[in-house]
Amino acid sequence: MDQILIEKKVSSMKMEVMGVFEWAIWEKEVSEFPWEYQMTESCYFVEGEAIVTPEGGEPVHMERGDYVIFPKGMKCTWKILEAVEKHYNLSE
Repeated sequence: MDQILIEKKVSSMKMEVMGVFEWAIWEKEVSEFPWEYQMTESCYFVEGEAIVTPEGGEPVHMERGDYVIFPKGMKCTWKILEAVEKHYNLSE
């Protein structure tokens, strides 16, 4: 897997069943920054809006209610349009 996987507008009930609300929380204000994923990250956007552009790839828009998986090793640029709060989980 070398691309961002996104499921739009996932029900909070489904996320609850998956245990997402027990995961750690990450928050970030409006900003833009480069990032590289050292591990695979699964996350659920509780608040906010962002565009993440993988190196050499197309921008992916994500917002409240989206479930997203970022692949290990991906380099990208985050552009946060509205302060983000997300639950996240890291795995190999």
